[in-house]
This record gives sequence, structure tokens and C-alpha cells, in this order.
Amino acid sequence: MKIIVLDGFTLNPRDLNWDGISQFGDVTVYDRTPYNDDAIIKNIADADIVFTNKTPINQHVLSKATSLKYIGVLATGFNVVDTETAKQQNIVVTNVPDYSSVAVAQFTMALILELCHHIGAHNKAVQQGDWIKSKDFSFWNYPLIELAGKTLGLIGFGKIGKATAKLAEAFGMNILVYNRTVYSEFESDSLKFVALDELLSNSDFISLHCPLTPETKNIINETNINKMKHTAFLINTSRGSLVNEKDLAEALNNDKLVGAALDVISEEPMKADNPLLKAKNCIITPHIAWAPKEARQRLMQTTIENLKSFLEGKPLNVVN
Repeated sequence: MKIIVLDGFTLNPRDLNWDGISQFGDVTVYDRTPYNDDAIIKNIADADIVFTNKTPINQHVLSKATSLKYIGVLATGFNVVDTETAKQQNIVVTNVPDYSSVAVAQFTMALILELCHHIGAHNKAVQQGDWIKSKDFSFWNYPLIELAGKTLGLIGFGKIGKATAKLAEAFGMNILVYNRTVYSEFESDSLKFVALDELLSNSDFISLHCPLTPETKNIINETNINKMKHTAFLINTSRGSLVNEKDLAEALNNDKLVGAALDVISEEPMKADNPLLKAKNCIITPHIAWAPKEARQRLMQTTIENLKSFLEGKPLNVVN
């Protein structure tokens, strides 16, 4: 059985191994495959099994993959695969849900804490000698914010949203949630489900944890930003296209929002002309919330279980 991994480096930059996959067949791992049909078709060739993280597998690619029986997406989001065409060709497509919920919630709070304390900037100031030159025993170059009593608005309340709420409550924050489904069992003195406009107007921090759908694309736009407090912060560890980046950059530069912290953008890797690169008070990290080794180990283990179950005729986590 021929098994191809199209873009294995982000999952396994040499600190894990592919042994669990290799037990099922002859494995070829490409660190990266160029995002063009010819390169993808060439690498897939006569593969029976293909794994992809972000390398797209579209209708044209599938039409050439005549031996393909299974596609394993090395992520939770599976929009890189034309799942409908795969289904028509009797190709099973699976994903890996809930491997990074703890990691992403932790990273969300790390971004919030960085917005509150500017630890990186203060460390840089110390390293460049500002404390040595200081006339006082203590100094700060930015306002410092205490989280207790502040309100966190969560747009989306899946597993990551729930994990983030739990961490935020430990800091003494109040939680407002906007979600398609209201889970009354989670409501408490510190957590309420509300309409989107109420969340936007009353939150000190707004964190995105919803999937990218036609309804949620650009949910953070000029109109909704204008409903937010000028003192509010935006955090996005979900999908870059939830945010209209031009509108956010203009809001930050015109003091309509006090700051933002983003781990995802609309086009990755980032382009040099992205307006957020020059926006005021905007922290950007390179899509790493999911990437602690522990989370990647869970991803790898579920990938192995998905393949094993498929080969046994009992596929798990099928998305088509």
C-alpha cells in the first residue's frame, strides 16, 4: 500500500516520527508540496492513502488520483479537500477533531495577558538598558491591566471556547457568549449567553472561537467594530477570514480599538502588504496556538487511529 504525506513538516519538524503510519504501508513524506495541481498530482501519483495538512486537493487533482481510497486531513479544518468530489469517487476523508483545544485556549489567554502587561516590550526595554538608566525602582511603558472583573466576549462556544471560558473564569473574568446554540447548563453568575450586539458593546476583550462559514466570514468588520468599546481588545486564534483585516487595521490606527492579538490571518504565510503589519498595537504570531508538542502528539495518534479504523472497515471522524 502506497502512503503519501504531502506536507509533513509542520506536524513533525523532526521531533516526532511517522512509525505509526509506516506500519500500514510504504510511506513517503514530503516536508512541503507546492500549492499547484501539477506538483500535487506528481506527488500523489498512484497513492492509495494521502495525508494533507494545508495542501489543497481539489476536483482536478482528485480526477487524476485513480488509486486513491483515503485522505486523512492532519488538522480539524478540512476545507482544503473537495469532500463532495471525494465522496463521488468513493474516497473517504477524515479529520482530527479536538486535539488542540487545551493548547489553543492556553494560547488565547497568553495573548490576553500579553495585551495586559506587554511583557515582551518591557523585557526588550530592560535588555536595552532602560532599567539601568531609570531614576525609579520601577517603570512601565504601557498601561497595565488587571483581568479580574473585566468582561470577555466569546464568539463561538465549541470545545476551545469552553476551555477558554474556564481559564478566564479562573482569572475572575465575566464571560459573555454568542453562539448558534445556547447551552443553558453552562450559564452561571459569571457566564451568560447573549446576542451578538450585546456582546460587542459590553466586552472588554472579544475572542473568536467560531468556524469559518459564509455567515461568520468577516464577522469582525467596520460595522461591528463600531459597536465595540474603544477600549476593547480583539483576539483571534480561530480563522483569519473571520476578520476584515483592512477594517481592523483602520480601527486600530484610528483608536477605535485599543489593541488586537492575532494568531491567524486570511492568507498564510503572511503577505508583505497585509495592512495589519503596520497597524498600531497589533500583536501577530505565526499560527502557533495549535503547535505544542503535546498537541501534535495527540494529532499524530488520532491520525494513526483514523487510518487503522479505515483499513478495518470502521472509519472514524469521517467528514464526507
